[in-house]
Formats: sequence, structure tokens, C-alpha cells
Amino acid sequence: MADFNQYTRWEHQMHGVKLPRWDDLPKFDLYMDQVTALVNDALGPLGIDMVTPAMINNYVKHNVILAPVKKKYQTMQLTDILMISLLKPMFQTDTVRTGIDQITAGDYPKQAYDNFIEQLENRLHHLGEDQIQPATKNLNEKLMQVAVDAVVARLQSEKLLKLIKRPLRKIEKK
Repeated sequence: MADFNQYTRWEHQMHGVKLPRWDDLPKFDLYMDQVTALVNDALGPLGIDMVTPAMINNYVKHNVILAPVKKKYQTMQLTDILMISLLKPMFQTDTVRTGIDQITAGDYPKQAYDNFIEQLENRLHHLGEDQIQPATKNLNEKLMQVAVDAVVARLQSEKLLKLIKRPLRKIEKK
């Protein structure tokens, strides 16, 4: 019962999560250490793995994000790193990149990013409640909805697995 109470407390903590919108991000370019600090601070309340400079360099190397200009990252790159950090545990980075490109092809990057963050926050703020998903009007909206559902399901399952903490029984060999 204590584990279930811990889980419901975690759900309640998720009700207060506030993620940065496009306009909340710095209006000036950032160096790598500033980028990692910003991303890790923003996503820290979700309990996801921290972003490292090596990871970001790998994204640049594999053309998942645009290369920095004079070692400085702009808002578009920050939002890409935030999105990749949220979606990378479930999808390959090239799949995430394709999804971001698809969504932003039909909407401005700022609007697409803000819509994703708004949907994610809405789902987190209503964890533990029966929710009816809003109807989607097109495949891009459905893609965004499914991606948000995947992030939320991952966060929930990881929290539940941590709380259960039951050792697995070893299968005896005969």
C-alpha cells in the first residue's frame, strides 16, 4: 500500500510540472554547458536521463539537429534537444527527427513545439483521472497525440517499476 501511495504522490507532483514554452527560452545564443544546464533543469522534474555534451555532439554529427554557429546554440536547436530528450527513450533519433520535421512542415516550429509541450503538460496535469482524448483533425495531430501518450506511458511505467522493486525469480535450469 505504501508503494501505491508513493505512486499517487508522484502523480500529484506531475500535476505541477511546468515545461518551457518557446518564448520562455533564452532569446540569445547559448554555449554547450548552458544548453545542457537549461535542458536538464527543464526536464529534471520528469526524472528522465540527463543530457550530456557528448549526446548533443552526437545529434549534430548525425544531422539530428543543426550544428551550432560559432559553438552557440539557438532556440530552434534547444527545442529540438528538448523534444529529442523526451522521445529518444522510445524512438530512434532519426525517427524523432522525421516526426519533428513532419509536424513542423504543417505548422511553424514555434507553434508545433508549444502545442506538443501544452499537450504533454495537460496529460501530466491530469494523471490519475479518466481522460478523453480530443479528436484529431489530421495525421500530424494524431502523430503528436501518440508521441505525447508514449512519453507519459514511459514516465508512468518507469516510476511504477522503480516502486515495485521486487526481485525477479531466477528460473531454475533442469
